[in-house]
Amino acid sequence: MTDSITASSGPLFRRLAIIGPGLIGSSILRRARQDGTIAARLVACDISPDVCRRVAELGLADEVEQDPLRAVADADCVILCVPVGAIAEVGAHVLPAMKPGAILSEVGSTKLSILTALAPALRPDVPFVPTHPMAGTEHSGPDAGFATLFDDRWCLLTPLPETPPAATDLIVEMWHRMGARTRVMDPAHHDRVCAIVSHLPHLLAFTICGTADDLADETRSEVLDFAASGFRDFTRIAASDPVMWRDIFLNNREALLEMLARFMEDAQAMARAIRWGDEEFIVDRIERGRHIRRSLIENRQA
Repeated sequence: MTDSITASSGPLFRRLAIIGPGLIGSSILRRARQDGTIAARLVACDISPDVCRRVAELGLADEVEQDPLRAVADADCVILCVPVGAIAEVGAHVLPAMKPGAILSEVGSTKLSILTALAPALRPDVPFVPTHPMAGTEHSGPDAGFATLFDDRWCLLTPLPETPPAATDLIVEMWHRMGARTRVMDPAHHDRVCAIVSHLPHLLAFTICGTADDLADETRSEVLDFAASGFRDFTRIAASDPVMWRDIFLNNREALLEMLARFMEDAQAMARAIRWGDEEFIVDRIERGRHIRRSLIENRQA
């Protein structure tokens, strides 16, 4: 590991570059700016001049760049916060410009597809530490971020077998200073876990809202007029960025389709219970849902 990166004195990184200052990226910048022990200098990069202009107006970084190669050139750590479908392309583009010993990371919510696509471009002298902060809202862009987004939320790390432990330790420490809890896991396991706890709920929310939108005009207007809290919760999730979620669904298709198939079997079982008046089955499923909700609250994840 380069001697330009030290965890024992001063900030973790002298220069931290965030590529894609959207919800996650701008929240990292805000927390690092507030904390002061994560990076001495912050660099934000986006190919959009409007985004760069807004980041500068908000004062989120010490430097704002449109050129990714300039942004990463002297960075000790580069975090790719672009949509999942663009991570490998952007990573392959900036890797040749990164200095030896600098750490490359990313925050995508799928892992196997990213690792497979980016593998040919990886450098042995630039450790790669993939991460996935399990935090977010339905909003996007540099205005959507906030410094406390990661407080008490999990950040999952899927380092490669060849990733130096010191690099993983630095990224773990960075996320702890962001307020997050961390866990290291296998990429395939990560994708299956996220398929059920994040990707499938979003797929269902988009689908339910689509079903409501396809109803006859009179019924549709009543859905919008009389929406109860359950439907409102679905619409909040369904307001998420469509490009981001398109990429997530396509890049985690195998795990997502597996979980969707299991859900459809369970939904059919519930339908049969309702049809035949199986009260015991229905109550059992409701009680299991209540138990999961209580567990989330006890784990400070609700």
